[in-house]
Amino acid sequence: MEPTTLYYVLAVLLVLVGIAGTILPALPGLPLVFAGMLLAAWAGDFQQVGVPMLVALGLLTVFSLAVDFWATALGAKRVGASKLAIIGAMVGTLAGLFLGPIGLLLGPFGGAIAGELIHRRSLQKQDLGQAAKIGFGTWFGILFGTVLKLALAFTMLGLFALAWWL
Repeated sequence: MEPTTLYYVLAVLLVLVGIAGTILPALPGLPLVFAGMLLAAWAGDFQQVGVPMLVALGLLTVFSLAVDFWATALGAKRVGASKLAIIGAMVGTLAGLFLGPIGLLLGPFGGAIAGELIHRRSLQKQDLGQAAKIGFGTWFGILFGTVLKLALAFTMLGLFALAWWL
């Protein structure tokens, strides 16, 4: 296999793993997408995709990192989550990876509830209700961030394809 073909295959794999990483929190999604696009541009000697487009794609990648933190924090802040609830949501998300799609949905929610209950050090009925509200708000923030990251990933793919074929 020619080295250029190998670079293109590796670039496609990086993009695919990166798209999966926009959903799976253990993978740096959009940075991997960008790395794949950069590798493809480099393999083509920057003939199809030039430096200005790569700069734009790099800026979108940096923006995606800010979106990830912002959306999670916004969801948690709107419902008054403690720092332990946010940490719990992150731990729950990582634990949920091992339980498949259901784990990815329920892990952040359960982790945020557990973190909030640890923060409050109480199992009273009103605290359980507030912890559930915080779990939902934090989960919604993570979900919103994931949707935004997916939109950014496909925007980046569209811009790259446009630059490649024009």
